Amino acid sequence: MKATKTIISTLREAPNDAVIASHQLMMRSGMIRKLGNGLYAYMPLGYRSLMKVQKIIREELDNAGLLEIKPTVIVPGDLWKESGRWDKMNGEMLTPQNRQGQDMVVSPTAEEAFTAIVREGLSSYKQLPFTLYQINTKYRDEIRPRYGVMRGREFIMMDAYSFDKDQADLDASYENVAAAYRRIFKRMGLSTISVKADTGSMGGSGSEEFMVESEVGDDTLLLCPDCSYAANVEKASCQKEIPLDSKGNPQKATDAAIEEVATPNVFSIEDMEKFFNEKSTTFLKALIYKVYNCAIDLSKNDFYKNAETVTEGGQTYIPETFFCVVIRGDLDVNEAKLAAVLKASGAELASDEDVLKYSGAPHGFVGPVGIKIPVLADESTVDMHDCIAGSGKEGFHIKHVEPGRDFTPFMTADVRTCKEGDKCPECGGTFYMKKGNELGHIFKLGTKYTKSMNVTYLDVSGKPVTPLMGCYGIGVDRTLASIIEGHHDDKGIKWPMSIAPYQVSIVPIQYKDKMKEVADKLYEDLTKAGVEVLLDDRNERPGVKFADSELLGFPVRIIVGDKNLPNVEISIRKDDSKQLIPCEDALEFITKYVKDELAALNS
Repeated sequence: MKATKTIISTLREAPNDAVIASHQLMMRSGMIRKLGNGLYAYMPLGYRSLMKVQKIIREELDNAGLLEIKPTVIVPGDLWKESGRWDKMNGEMLTPQNRQGQDMVVSPTAEEAFTAIVREGLSSYKQLPFTLYQINTKYRDEIRPRYGVMRGREFIMMDAYSFDKDQADLDASYENVAAAYRRIFKRMGLSTISVKADTGSMGGSGSEEFMVESEVGDDTLLLCPDCSYAANVEKASCQKEIPLDSKGNPQKATDAAIEEVATPNVFSIEDMEKFFNEKSTTFLKALIYKVYNCAIDLSKNDFYKNAETVTEGGQTYIPETFFCVVIRGDLDVNEAKLAAVLKASGAELASDEDVLKYSGAPHGFVGPVGIKIPVLADESTVDMHDCIAGSGKEGFHIKHVEPGRDFTPFMTADVRTCKEGDKCPECGGTFYMKKGNELGHIFKLGTKYTKSMNVTYLDVSGKPVTPLMGCYGIGVDRTLASIIEGHHDDKGIKWPMSIAPYQVSIVPIQYKDKMKEVADKLYEDLTKAGVEVLLDDRNERPGVKFADSELLGFPVRIIVGDKNLPNVEISIRKDDSKQLIPCEDALEFITKYVKDELAALNS
């Protein structure tokens, strides 16, 4: 390609709203242009790199035996009502109606669509297992889109879905895709961290994220230096410590009765530490949470035993509930874990009005003793004794609280937020923390969608059976942006050979006379050899051409200038090394370099 035949429109400065390297460089290099908030168009050079990301994904998934299909982007809303996610995800979805008044969904994800497609043709166990995938446009109505294509409203996803006879098949499908993911990211020059993750609104179990380290990452990762344990903070668990008293000794049970203490103006854990002269590990922190679409059975709790339930997509839930969550005073509640434990679509701290309504006391004085709503106790409270807690009455706390004696939790679960310095649950190592961005996510969905959407097949004995599902996704735009995040300097992008829009840039100082002749010959020879070349034939100053070449990140640059002929200067972008090579040797040198770089990525 000649530069005058494509569009090169670079900027000296990035727009003010571009705050991370990939967003800045994609805008400055003219790879993308903004159409609206969270909406970006790919220009020719950017689109070439985007297509290379898709090509690698497609090749590896095809090699792994996955089958590509092309579903629609617009999906009937009835499918989402079948699955039970119409209300749960409605805030994230763009939900127009067609002229007949039928609810439609601009796909934010495709579990419903794929399940419905498979339902139409699945009849026998002999058809299973198989995994289908698509690379298609999605839309999620992000509240705060940011970071360019890293978190836009419209984006491209690869999503795949396996359909399996039994758990063994599902495990095999899961590992097959996980192995393909590792090959995909290696071929793109990305070093990924595989972490345990929360399944979120997708549901299911066996969830794993493929992350790349990033200073501006949306995710916090906890990693163990002594073993392979790695998890997103939303999912991470850690070793449970022995609760200590104020003298640093294990807490001991007490026979003392609860004692009420007047505590005016004592609201926070810090206030309590000063007032009682005790460590935070001796306090029970009680928080009221509002929980959406809770699907656990609350019929044994007096407060909710007669609550109105909704059954949708084969799942029964209470649209709105309140829980008193109790945790050790030095710890924080992890809302993602809490929602997962309660099989809910979300959980958030209750408003001041609701706290008073359901606990009888304002923030700071809430306690688990005598409260009517169900109490969910974090596992950190199991071995706590002789504790201090809110009394459930404004201006008072209570001493000598014994969990199990003075209150009985409705349920106990791990809902704490783990942090750097906590101990690994597998080997006892000390966690360290990194920021990361999610590129891929895989789930074992089980029967979550096939059951709610009535998908069955006949097994070997002729009985109807519900198949298991797995779900596998890669954010294509986000992957492209992450490649730039990991491969750039202050001059611009440093593309891996596999993703560069063009592998080689030929820059004649002036496109005329002998320089034009040599540049054209190199262009023709390299193109015939299968190398992707951009010849900068623009009538621009050499400095502009050099700066654009570095900004655009072409792995190899050939400078053709009168002063060096019959040699040409070859610059390698990844280390900015330069050398003079005779024109007649340039073809062999560059062809070998390009092939070696690709071979290293593909190995």
